[in-house]
Amino acid sequence: MAKGASIKFTSYTETITKLLNLLKLGKEIKKYDKVVLKVSLNYSQYPQFEETEKASTEFIESVLKFVLENKNPVAEVFIAEGADGSDTNELFDKHGFRNLAEKYSVGLVDLNNTETEETYNKNFTKFTSIMYPKILKESFVISLSRLSEDPETDLHGSLSNMLGAFPSKHYSGFFSSKKNKIRKWPIKYSINDIVHCKVPEFAVIDASDKGYILAGLPFEMDKQSSKLLGMEWKEIPYLRLLNDSLQEVENAQQIQ
Repeated sequence: MAKGASIKFTSYTETITKLLNLLKLGKEIKKYDKVVLKVSLNYSQYPQFEETEKASTEFIESVLKFVLENKNPVAEVFIAEGADGSDTNELFDKHGFRNLAEKYSVGLVDLNNTETEETYNKNFTKFTSIMYPKILKESFVISLSRLSEDPETDLHGSLSNMLGAFPSKHYSGFFSSKKNKIRKWPIKYSINDIVHCKVPEFAVIDASDKGYILAGLPFEMDKQSSKLLGMEWKEIPYLRLLNDSLQEVENAQQIQ
């Protein structure tokens, strides 16, 4: 499968179907018995993102339909998120995700409360171990995000989206539903470490307000999408840190 591609946006259904066929995603997901769409409810944290709600649901529905039409016949499909500072299930209801799941008979997973597995990785920068959702480890994970500048991560892309994989039952504070334990240090370190638990297999980024939809390998797509916001990816802290750490992993694999 190619690293990725971007095509001009016409409509969600037309553009996403064309792009995912181009990248032969249908052939790839047939190898798996579980597919998880890791969605983003980041706009629920910031009032200025609320207008993206309807578009985000249409975007996710288009990807979901493609997955259902191309998956392994016995494969299960899930929509998953772990909201930060809010009740995930309430947000699923509020923003139409429960209706979407019921319409297509797929599962909804609250990553804040799902079964976890303690995960270790020598490339963690701050954590000794991370309690990581087991369902993500077992599945073909597609990170779905709506491209935007972000007050905390600079860029909201496919890899910063994986902060939702930190379960709040392990990483929230005693008196807060916010995942305060991932903010003991600059957020780039938490993004790096959660990605080293597992890099999502695929990413689709909704940059329709910039005229494009992007899809492919998550790290490459985040680098490419930064250009649409007029940013240099090396100036985005989490991408610069991940570039260095993923390069170390690649070099180690080549030596072996």
